[in-house]
Amino acid sequence: MRISFIISEVFQNLRRNTFMIISVVLVTFISLVFVGASMILQFQVNKAKGDWYDKVHVVVYLCPEYESSFTCPTGEGAGDVDVKRIQDVIKTELAKEVKEITVQNKEQAYKIFKEKYPGGVYKGQTLTQDDMQISLKLKLNNPNDFQVINDVLSGREGVQAVFDERQLFENIFDVLNKLTFVSVALAVLMLFSAVLLIATTIRLSAASRKQESGIMRLVGASSMFIQLPFLLEGALAATLGAVFACVFLGAIINAFFVHLLDSSAKWIDLVNLSDITIVFPTLVAIAVVISIISSAITLRRYTKV
Repeated sequence: MRISFIISEVFQNLRRNTFMIISVVLVTFISLVFVGASMILQFQVNKAKGDWYDKVHVVVYLCPEYESSFTCPTGEGAGDVDVKRIQDVIKTELAKEVKEITVQNKEQAYKIFKEKYPGGVYKGQTLTQDDMQISLKLKLNNPNDFQVINDVLSGREGVQAVFDERQLFENIFDVLNKLTFVSVALAVLMLFSAVLLIATTIRLSAASRKQESGIMRLVGASSMFIQLPFLLEGALAATLGAVFACVFLGAIINAFFVHLLDSSAKWIDLVNLSDITIVFPTLVAIAVVISIISSAITLRRYTKV
């Protein structure tokens, strides 16, 4: 098999179908941008989950003053005795799940409250330090053990509520996951368009060289020898689109995540190029696979070999 002949055939086909090849490159580029964006977005969600879930706590709110309920029967609010009693329960019954216990007293709670609500005004009312409640912040060995903590502590005397701080982020992650789903749906649609366009391009190319292919068959050329230039044509165009997509996504990550957001969003651990090294070769692999499959199916019909 003459490599030089195959290469010359590929470039001749590219020149003959310049505008169709450009269309294939652009459609593949747009398709793989959506694929890459969905992958990067999911990487960011997973990275944020790993970072935030490791920092969040389970907060055990003890009874506040002036509240009377089944677990807060006196209405006097939790005191040092209640704090010690709940801590003992945690240390004995939840020793495997809880790594660290931090007590947040009323003064500390009020300081945090005023940072969130300047002047201590909440819903038209001015709250004071006495209106705050004591809480225990539990650092878990496994953040997924919240239900175990909740089962042990909820309903105990002195405990008003048990709250998993992960719930604060669930809505954010839910939105990001939905965006990922939308990106994947658009990517699938665009990839399907790319497959059809590649197949059309290869079909037109094969039709324009039908006579030459027939002569090659008569002189004993193999099916692979006849089809290979067309396969390489589609693969080259799709790969070029994948390379453009990788460059575009890399530029977006470098400009948007690394430089713009990194300085203004220090509260979140953002993805960078080293985190998503698997994305770029995956995009190239997808481009090559869809081009070869669509080209091979088309060629079996239109070259009749």
